[in-house]
Amino acid sequence: MRVKDILFDRLTRFRCLSRLGLLNNMSDEKYIKKKYYLVFHKRLDLKNVKTFNEKLQWLKLYDRKDIYTMMVDKYEIKKYVADQIGEEYIIPTIGIYDKFDDIEFGQLPKQFVIKCTHDSGGLVICRDKSKLDLEEAKRTINKSLKRNYYYAHREWPYKNVKPRIIIEKYMEDKENNGLTDYKVMCFDGIAKMIFTCTDRFNGGLKVTFFDLKWKQLPFTRHYPSSNKPIKKPVNLKKMIELSELLSKGIPFVRMDWYEINGKLYFGEFTFYPGSGLEEFNPEEWDEKIGRMLKLPLEKKGS
Repeated sequence: MRVKDILFDRLTRFRCLSRLGLLNNMSDEKYIKKKYYLVFHKRLDLKNVKTFNEKLQWLKLYDRKDIYTMMVDKYEIKKYVADQIGEEYIIPTIGIYDKFDDIEFGQLPKQFVIKCTHDSGGLVICRDKSKLDLEEAKRTINKSLKRNYYYAHREWPYKNVKPRIIIEKYMEDKENNGLTDYKVMCFDGIAKMIFTCTDRFNGGLKVTFFDLKWKQLPFTRHYPSSNKPIKKPVNLKKMIELSELLSKGIPFVRMDWYEINGKLYFGEFTFYPGSGLEEFNPEEWDEKIGRMLKLPLEKKGS
């Protein structure tokens, strides 16, 4: 058996043990080093980090500010962002709940989106309430409510987010089939590049990188780029301006946006895209982007 096959089997086992909670007592540093090695087949030297992926692991351990917990809470962040840039950029909230059984579905509109506030993946999109499988929705949401997303990749900001359910207004772009995610990569308050996520529910996720003038960049990260033209967003300039405003003082953060019927809406803060565990092609771009990320001089955490 080849070394890569052996490591793949070990990674699968590692992920399984993690999902079962059997690695929860492992220190963050040991867990991160182990997972990094199993994914990339090379050791992580935290004293000599150079690539983007390596530096994201360093930030997980040593850039821990209390405000980050609020910033990844899908409910709490809305007021913070509204205070900074205005309520008009916020997707309306219909309700916030501690338990699925507290939701009064009879009072909800025909269309809506159910999310968990504390993780990634706890999502139910309802386009027609009369056709919603309530039992399946309940299973999806309750499974996420029981999960502490922090333990999957040791992304510290998620550790102490209160698990809740948020229901938001269903947003639909009439000009496009499905929403396009625009993700602005900001380094200490300066936007350097943008990528889009398309075809998430239609043929497989495509991730396409652009510079700030909307020229496609010559690399991919884990997912293939789109083979279809992606229009430059109407609000590109405003998107970059607001991303830089909101990301000031943060070594790295990805600012997520939607452009819906010509209007710009805030999505979320993402501190560790792909958890720093997604490969670049060509590989040299991992180090190129890593050079953009200047780590703090002072360690906070771990």
